[in-house]
Amino acid sequence: MSKVTVLASFYPKEDKYNQVKEILLSMTNPTRLEEGNEVYNFYEEKNPEDTINSFHLFEIYKDTKALDFHRNTAHYKNYRSEIINLLNRPIEVKVLSSVDTK
Repeated sequence: MSKVTVLASFYPKEDKYNQVKEILLSMTNPTRLEEGNEVYNFYEEKNPEDTINSFHLFEIYKDTKALDFHRNTAHYKNYRSEIINLLNRPIEVKVLSSVDTK
């Protein structure tokens, strides 16, 4: 089985920026403690032309089973239900599999 990389982008409503940031920060430790998680990094993108900044998660899981486990945890389900109404648009999620270049 190959590793799975996830890129997730969040665009908070202007007045919900801090709430979105706190919710995403609260996911860091529980996710990093999951057995199949290898990387869980949180980034902020400051856009000088726009008043809205965005957040991005870069995640790597051992395999699809580990990603499925993550998506079924209580902390994942809670964050998804809390964050959805705080965003300007739907969460952009890309699930990537590495390409064998040999």
